[in-house]
Amino acid sequence: MKNVKAYAAHAAEKDLEPFTIDRHEPGPEDVEIEILYCGICHSDIHTARNEWGGTKYPVVPGHEIVGKVTRVGNKVQKYKEGDTVGVGCFVDSCGNCESCEAHQEQYCLNGPTATYNSPSPLDKEITTFGGYSTHIVVKEDFVLKISDKLPLNAVAPLLCAGITTYSPLKNWNVKKGDKVGVVGLGGLGHMAVKLASSMGAEVTMLSRSPEKEKDANELGAAHFELTTSEENMKKLAGSFNFIINTVSAQHDYNQYLSLLKTNGVMVLLGVPPKPSEVQAGQLILKRRSLVGSLVGGIKETQEMLDYCAEKGIVSEVEMINIDQINEAYERTLNSDVRYRFVIDMKSLKNQN
Repeated sequence: MKNVKAYAAHAAEKDLEPFTIDRHEPGPEDVEIEILYCGICHSDIHTARNEWGGTKYPVVPGHEIVGKVTRVGNKVQKYKEGDTVGVGCFVDSCGNCESCEAHQEQYCLNGPTATYNSPSPLDKEITTFGGYSTHIVVKEDFVLKISDKLPLNAVAPLLCAGITTYSPLKNWNVKKGDKVGVVGLGGLGHMAVKLASSMGAEVTMLSRSPEKEKDANELGAAHFELTTSEENMKKLAGSFNFIINTVSAQHDYNQYLSLLKTNGVMVLLGVPPKPSEVQAGQLILKRRSLVGSLVGGIKETQEMLDYCAEKGIVSEVEMINIDQINEAYERTLNSDVRYRFVIDMKSLKNQN
């Protein structure tokens, strides 16, 4: 496919702007997708601004993709033209390593191919381009089935924010009666509240912002606790079986580890810009665990999408047109979104 419309960043300090890319023609096992909606993840901003290093410009971000199949290769079995599908954070992996064989492609020992800013599996000299575009071509095995039962724009963030929070909840078997704390009520945090509460957990929102209490309760949190009060934090000591920590800003992990019960687990989903010091006693004296988690494999992502369709769970979204992307980045950084921006790609398709 030649001359596909997109938006790209050309340097860390520059705004995203219109860009034209070439997508390869669908091969025998490929699915061509017209993108309808693409969510804006904080990772998009980190990459566009080279905050993690390694960004190859121009970069076209976007890995929360929902669209319609427009063409399929002659060996494709799962999809046909007109199907509603999704694409998440990666579009290929080696398929042969221990992680891939365990359906954990996100931990591919040879490195998964990210949806954007990653060497293309077809030509390592070419970088993958993401969902801020009108079309994308992806191998069948990395395309996901999307139910038409739910609003598709609100499904898009499930491809990252949804699976990023679902995966640790399932991996650590969060269940009815468990006490779960969620740190940070943003794109990830609001999905953690929705999903954990849907699994029967007693969810407490842990926040520095008292104005978020109403939203937290409406999303399914049974309790809301301010973390700015030292007295309040002492009261909460030893309260939780699990804490889902979604915060990417610098903060004190020890403050939250102290809130775990014996054998409690805190899962890190955010990546602060600098290393954090952890006091060994916080872990040793109560046999607590500090762990991390990164999205989910294709099989688990499909499981999550099916679960959300069954339970009627979607993200809370604010729709924008593509020409509002730079404003949306700034608002995301200022936590001025409830709770995920989603781009209506019709606005890009119709752009002159």
